[in-house]
Amino acid sequence: MHMHHGAPLTELNETAIIQWHAPTPPSYWSIDIEDRDPSLSRYPGLMALHVIFMTLAFFVALPVGIAMRAVKHSWHGLVVVAFYSLCALGCASGTLYTKLTPDMYQGSTHASHGYLVLILSLCLSAVDIARFFVRLYAFIKSRSKFALKPFWQNVVLGQNEAYEVTAKYSGLDVEEPSECDVAEMKPLGLPETRDPLHVRRNPPIASIQSQDLDDTNDDEISPWVNNSRSSQGAIHYTESSLSEGAVFEADSNSSQGSRHSDETLHDFKLSGLIEPQSPLVRISQGAFATLERALIFAAFGMTLSGIVVYTGGCRESYVNGCLAHLIKGGIFWCYGLVAFARYLGSFSDLGWAWNISPTGEHVSAEFVESLVIFLYGITNTWMERFGIRSGDPYTTKQVQHISIAVMFWFAGLVGMGIESRRVRRWLAAPAAAAVGPAKASEPPSYRGSFNPFPALVIGVTGAAMSAHAQTYLFQVQIHELWGRLLLAFSVLRCFTYFFVWLGPPRSILPSRPPTEALASFFLACGGLVFIFSTEEVTIAAMRKGRDDMMMFLNVAVAITCFAFCWAFCIIAMKGWLKSRSSPNFLLSAP
Repeated sequence: MHMHHGAPLTELNETAIIQWHAPTPPSYWSIDIEDRDPSLSRYPGLMALHVIFMTLAFFVALPVGIAMRAVKHSWHGLVVVAFYSLCALGCASGTLYTKLTPDMYQGSTHASHGYLVLILSLCLSAVDIARFFVRLYAFIKSRSKFALKPFWQNVVLGQNEAYEVTAKYSGLDVEEPSECDVAEMKPLGLPETRDPLHVRRNPPIASIQSQDLDDTNDDEISPWVNNSRSSQGAIHYTESSLSEGAVFEADSNSSQGSRHSDETLHDFKLSGLIEPQSPLVRISQGAFATLERALIFAAFGMTLSGIVVYTGGCRESYVNGCLAHLIKGGIFWCYGLVAFARYLGSFSDLGWAWNISPTGEHVSAEFVESLVIFLYGITNTWMERFGIRSGDPYTTKQVQHISIAVMFWFAGLVGMGIESRRVRRWLAAPAAAAVGPAKASEPPSYRGSFNPFPALVIGVTGAAMSAHAQTYLFQVQIHELWGRLLLAFSVLRCFTYFFVWLGPPRSILPSRPPTEALASFFLACGGLVFIFSTEEVTIAAMRKGRDDMMMFLNVAVAITCFAFCWAFCIIAMKGWLKSRSSPNFLLSAP
């Protein structure tokens, strides 16, 4: 709607709404439920079946299948069959509904996009099928004596490395080490200490030798990493380390060689957790795992699309604002769920669970956040003028949104730069040159990544949107609500960095900062309220007398709590399955 520059209105001005927007046409919702004609046959039950089957497929069977694949559970194949069976039933009920119901949303792409998601899932399942036949061929070629149990374990489940003639499949699942797999990390050969807690958490770090600051060998191998290696090469650890990442790498001619070479992966006594892998294998593993988990978020996008089509929203002049709220709010919602999963311990093998990575160096979570922020900004900078005629002046609203996108763009670049080891060496060069590299030692804070720019960007966005001018008072209030929720995430993330900076992680186990649990909740809830704040939804709420802030907030909180509970159940189930498959690995007593 046209930007309102006066005081926000408390009553709807239907004349002004008609001036800027065409009347809302009938929708599937209106003919099925709201304004149903008893003389005509309608089939809302078929749509309900479509929703139920697709929800069970993508939000129940798929997450459970991913967890079972990660631990190579014997029921994984059964869950995959259940997933595709539910998808088939959902597609059948949806197709039957569209055949029996008039087309109430011209040009809908919900069905075509849904089939694309199904095709992607089939492509990923084809990897399972191909690997099964590869293992079967290797089993037959080996001419081993057939026995049901070995055949089931080796060929069907792929638990015998002798038949893994291609890239290791377990890596494709990016399996996070369960807490039941690892014990608390304690250095070997060191006596028990009774020093105060702050002394034990921040031990002195040995001086490290430096190579030329302009040496780029390490950056050619892995320029963007979460530094988490021990600089105390003489001390070995059972299942973790102090993991002091050095800015100045050890001399390549020393007895230890480059700390970032494949050979030094075994400086840590993490038997079975660290294996050298070629870059191609690691890329394929990351791509498979990313695409597999992206199916769940794609299903969330299809859920939003289905709601829009069924209720008849986001049409004509509403489409641009609607898409902006759905896409951006959806990103914050998914980002909040991922942050909560990090808090619970997901991605701990990458060092993203506020822990030390047990599998070597990886791209840091802060780098990924900064990359997403950069891509978001560089695309939205130009998209704000979509649908505007050439030569039209920039409106105040366009300047507001473009400036936010530019902030995302360049703050994301700064965030990525901070995560570069080469840039970190450059920033530390003046201090190191003053005393000599041989006398330079790293502070304990180098064990983690403390990059505030992702939190800064989201916090500033929330603060700015809290003051976003709107036509109606209810719209102002709901924008202020989700803006404050995003700002709360930013503040709590900064508290997380503060406390972790005081005591950097020394274990491969997830440290679970409590501030991060709250931050993820506020972020996800803020994203959901962002979605609710679309102009069409707020106007509809005012027309029906539902413009109540407490109702909107409570609904968002309830949905967020339900989603968090389900994520907790899936991650806990995965850990439980892992503990049952690895009974010999138990946690030491706290």
